[in-house]
Amino acid sequence: MIDVKNLPAYVTEALTDFSDEQNVRAYKEALEKVNATLGTDYPLIIGGERVTTEAKITSYNPAKKTEVVGTVSKANVELAERAMQVADATFESWSKTPAEERAAILLRAAEITKERRHEMSALMTIEAGKPWAEADGDTAEAIDFMEYYARQMLALKDGKPVNSRDGEKNEFEYRSLGVGVVISPWNFPFAIMAGTTVAAAVAGNTVLLKPASTTPIISYKFMEILEEAGLPKGVVNYIPGPGSEVGDYLVDHPRTRFISFTGSRDVGLRINERAAKINEGQIWIKRVIAEMGGKDTIVVDNEADLDLAATSIVKSAFGFSGQKCSACSRVVAHADVYDEVLEKVVALTNELTIGDPQDHTNFMASVIDEAAFKKITSYFDIAKEEGRIVAGGTADDATGYFVHPTVVADVSPTARLMQEEIFGPIVAFTKAENFDEAIAIANNTVYGLTGAVISDNEAHIEQARQDFFVGNLYINRGCTGAIVGYQPFGGYNMSGTCSKAGGPDFITLHMQSKSISTALR
Repeated sequence: MIDVKNLPAYVTEALTDFSDEQNVRAYKEALEKVNATLGTDYPLIIGGERVTTEAKITSYNPAKKTEVVGTVSKANVELAERAMQVADATFESWSKTPAEERAAILLRAAEITKERRHEMSALMTIEAGKPWAEADGDTAEAIDFMEYYARQMLALKDGKPVNSRDGEKNEFEYRSLGVGVVISPWNFPFAIMAGTTVAAAVAGNTVLLKPASTTPIISYKFMEILEEAGLPKGVVNYIPGPGSEVGDYLVDHPRTRFISFTGSRDVGLRINERAAKINEGQIWIKRVIAEMGGKDTIVVDNEADLDLAATSIVKSAFGFSGQKCSACSRVVAHADVYDEVLEKVVALTNELTIGDPQDHTNFMASVIDEAAFKKITSYFDIAKEEGRIVAGGTADDATGYFVHPTVVADVSPTARLMQEEIFGPIVAFTKAENFDEAIAIANNTVYGLTGAVISDNEAHIEQARQDFFVGNLYINRGCTGAIVGYQPFGGYNMSGTCSKAGGPDFITLHMQSKSISTALR
């Protein structure tokens, strides 16, 4: 039994060292285990009951595009309504379950995940096309979310102090919201899916989990972990299905209290608009927690370590094939160092290996599916019109959806390559005559998620702290890889509601406060 009263201080989960041959063997064994399950059919989970439907979602391996990872039953409106009724009924008891018990379940789930770590990561390697290090980082982040949010809930369970006075006792407490709809993304199919789910649940809410249709199996495996950890039936209900049907129905539903969404700007705005409308029987204003993407910039000053700049750009732009909302897709380099930085980035880019992620020697793998492949490669022609392709610019979908890392030079700050979220391995370079101009260019998008500044000039660093308008700013490092509890994550403007996942305020977004004043007699 986990003693929640004597927990050690939270620290981030260590990443796996794949230079250790023992860890390499363990991961290969996990890959073999996952490969042995290919083609399995998975049901929905509603109130703890397995529900199988004739309609299916097929999950494919993006690196081997005809290989079926598995099939998952597809929810429809009738099943979504059934899940809503279960979640709504379960909320009554779950919201009154002591916070210590809810937190203990998260901590047990974290321990189980640690035991199954490589299995969960290997599944992402096959289902999402994640190279070993990226998949391992995803699993470590999922563990971090469970560990961190459990502790956050324990810190909030008794409310916060307010002033009292003679003859009066005042208290400030938190209450759960109700049923939440969690719509999770495919690019962090474990970490973000698990993090948004457990944040809602540990706060005493019940959840309707609608994972991305390209990566539904990792979500099912997480449901198994939650069940093993002792989560009561009906607290989290697993209902993958089409957004246009199930997603819209649940967003509009009068019993939906909040929606937690991670995905594209267009879908996020659509959810926000629908959630703002009052439906018959609705007695509250729905809360929307949204993270909607970015167009992220690394600024390179003329007083900077240019080798550090180049490695930071390449890792941030091409890690997981650029399929991160935090990925570097724009570089603004001072004119004095522009050519040298570009040359170094091209050299490093040309050294990158790309191929099946089951081979741990590959740095990059495929993009997620055919639609992504077509969208990303459509920018090659745009790149030729708006700049110069100096690395990459090629792709191959013969066996999987492989897009080679691409660097485009001499792009205008207002060009499409500098403004549109591509969500793939393409990075555009533009030149600035001074640091003021560099910051102005960095801020000239509708997004405001992450950014980085590579500089040894303290005045310029301070200027960036004040004027670089992003939710996550990094100094002298890349712009990806936020760590739970260390760098709370969420952006400005069209990047979302700046909800700061993995931060001290995130749990409170899933609760409402209550002020209680008692006259002393």
